[in-house]
Amino acid sequence: MHMLVGVFGVWLVSRLSDEAAAAYGLSNQIMLTFMITFRFVSVGASVVVTQYLGARDRAGAEQVARASLAANVWLGVASCAVIAIGARPLLELMRLPPSLFPIAQPYLMAVGVMLAFDAVNFSMGSVLRAHTHTRDTLRLIVIMYVVQLALSLPLMFGFAGWPGLGMNGLALAAIIGRILSFWMHRQMWITRLRIRPSLDDFWRIRPDRLREMLHIGLPGAGENVVYRISFMMILAMVADMGKTALTTHTYTMQIVHFLLLFAMAVGFGTEIVVGHRVGAGELHGADRQVRGGLAVGLCVCVTVVLATALAGPRLLGLFTSDPEVIATGSTLLWLNLLVEPGRTINLVVINGLRAAGDARFPVGFGVFSMFAVAVGLAWLLGVRLGWGLAGVWVAYAADEWVRGIAMSVRWHLRGWVPHARRTLRRVRMHSRPT
Repeated sequence: MHMLVGVFGVWLVSRLSDEAAAAYGLSNQIMLTFMITFRFVSVGASVVVTQYLGARDRAGAEQVARASLAANVWLGVASCAVIAIGARPLLELMRLPPSLFPIAQPYLMAVGVMLAFDAVNFSMGSVLRAHTHTRDTLRLIVIMYVVQLALSLPLMFGFAGWPGLGMNGLALAAIIGRILSFWMHRQMWITRLRIRPSLDDFWRIRPDRLREMLHIGLPGAGENVVYRISFMMILAMVADMGKTALTTHTYTMQIVHFLLLFAMAVGFGTEIVVGHRVGAGELHGADRQVRGGLAVGLCVCVTVVLATALAGPRLLGLFTSDPEVIATGSTLLWLNLLVEPGRTINLVVINGLRAAGDARFPVGFGVFSMFAVAVGLAWLLGVRLGWGLAGVWVAYAADEWVRGIAMSVRWHLRGWVPHARRTLRRVRMHSRPT
């Protein structure tokens, strides 16, 4: 849902201008980089909660859930402060063309406020999903984004003679949506989980439970941090190619993000089921879940990516009428046939490894592949050899396949099993069945 709204947001901003869309796209990538820090806690909380639930220790699961709130509140507030103070230096670091600063800087500073609410919502949502309340979580997200989108149109473009706020109106709508989401998540914790968060839960750090979460969350989210840093380095190269290249990258990535929905759904489902299986000591069931999820994910991925490539010019035409952007973007969508199967393998298998307690291997190998393969090839092919965005997409594909093959070998050779057994022993040692 987040990605669908991102696509709609780019479409709205493109009604202002292609330059506004480029500024919006790069600013949002900076925001997503900060959001990755929240995953240190929320990923760890999700996995540890599923393991305690698998061991039938609801009291332990509740303690972990409460501990995740304060940790992410502090991370969210710190992220707000960094963006408020450092918006311009961050945009300069990303090599944003100077003509786009008057558009991007005010938007980035405004939208940075929502990070504090996003941080708490990440924790609450991950705990709900760990309790298998995935449909409730989806309903909350849908309501939040419907409200956000309904407010975006009048706040951006105005009404009744009022001219509107432009991109800052989009930021204000997002903040209101996050505040509503926080209230709904809190109500869902009370009604579904029978957990009533106190004020103390939102500021008091609990070191013992935090260590449990970070044991999984640091390497688990660390893989996402490494990916995000490498992606931002490549995006800076794209920004150096000029406004047209940055605009094309922004529009094409919105379509690519839509494709990710299917693989991410399978990956998140795999993580939840594998966590429960490991907590219950059913390692063969965990193995079958990953293999089955991978088969389903690849079949859906290839079908959807092919359909998107065929419809490329029409899809890009929704955002822009620039023939150069449409032609280049259409080529990138065909090259995406090389990228997405590898990405699907990573999303499914890495989530399975993380849920089994084997969270460090994906990070260690990912550091090598994302920097040496993705960033290195993007510079060599895209910049040095002059392939431009096509070279960047080939680099994306090479990285996804190198990591995907390595993760698959790790799983099929059962390198995760010792980690799963250690996780099972730890959970049983701390469990108090309820």
